[in-house]
Amino acid sequence: MKRLGRILCTLILVGIVLSGCWDRHELNDLAITVGVGLDKSGKDYLVTAQIVNPSEVAAKKGSGYSTAITTFSATGVSTLEAARKLTTLIPRKIFGSHLRILVIGEELAREGVSKVLDGLARDHEIRSDFYIIVARDTTAASVLKILTPIERIPANKMFKTLESSEKAWAPTVSVELDRFISNLGKPTRNSVLTGIRILGDKQKGKSESNLSETTPSSYLEYSGIAIFMKDKLVDWLNEEESKGFNYIMGNVKSTMGHLKCPQGETLSIEVIRTNTKVKGHVVNGKPEINIHLFMEENISEVHCQIDLLDPNTIHELEQISKTTLKKIMTSAIKKAKQNKADIFGFGEAIEDVSPKTWLKVKSDWENEFAKIKVNIDTDVHIRGLGTTNNSIIERSVED
Repeated sequence: MKRLGRILCTLILVGIVLSGCWDRHELNDLAITVGVGLDKSGKDYLVTAQIVNPSEVAAKKGSGYSTAITTFSATGVSTLEAARKLTTLIPRKIFGSHLRILVIGEELAREGVSKVLDGLARDHEIRSDFYIIVARDTTAASVLKILTPIERIPANKMFKTLESSEKAWAPTVSVELDRFISNLGKPTRNSVLTGIRILGDKQKGKSESNLSETTPSSYLEYSGIAIFMKDKLVDWLNEEESKGFNYIMGNVKSTMGHLKCPQGETLSIEVIRTNTKVKGHVVNGKPEINIHLFMEENISEVHCQIDLLDPNTIHELEQISKTTLKKIMTSAIKKAKQNKADIFGFGEAIEDVSPKTWLKVKSDWENEFAKIKVNIDTDVHIRGLGTTNNSIIERSVED
């Protein structure tokens, strides 16, 4: 009987524990937020939420909506206060666990982002696997209001576009919340974020007509990489400098580029593999950086008269590619040095090889970084010519 009593008590306790979830959320009570924008509004902060219209996404007719998302904005002394004020506009609880993209307006980014990111980092309902980007020459609110074709939810469009472009196009880089905040607290590295801008007619981009045109009146494009000094945006890398940054950081998985042919005109190359090693050295008491970049590429498109079957031609193209790569990486280093912002983590490389030297230069690393010697070595190999050996232009000349 005692044993039976213990079993019954156990079953009763298990039944109580498994009877329900104390923090459950019903879908029809939630406003699923997929994009958040942060801007300055005078002395206050402006928070914009991009919220999914569930019935519209499910393609149900007669839902009452015409677009897949709706945006709401509110201001407050803090970002969380502004976000809570959104409840006066939205009949549902704001749910941020599905957040895909955080957009920071350029004005706010230049003022400093530490304060506005603190609340997001503390919120237990928000995961940290979303990307952070900077609205270039515009506000975050404006970016979130642009309707996008193909991907009906703009935040998903921005998320997926950044992921795909990072894999196939060198000038972009994806940065999640944890990584960005971690870099903000490092004396050995400064942070970067990819920029996004609005092209075309901003007003038309907010209307449903933007979705019904073969060529949208307005669209979003990732453009450049923002340089942060501590938590403030100080400058932008252009397209070539952004490529140089990603080559140095070893972020380039695949991309396209072009080279000048020896006889003029150009040919396109596809980068298929890269490997970058950044090492610190101390020479005569002064820190130096050695960068070695190994790259494999294929010839993808030829616009010039050139004999690709000649080994000497391939060797010459490899030398041209080496020079071009060095120029691209040097341009990124030059821009970073001008801003005294170590976005490459050169400080970490020096600390790893010589902790004593790092302790000496740590307090004045901004100025030390601005004058540090950087040696760049590139090793390029052309592996393939595609499905066609020689160029059509060369064959037509031979005929």
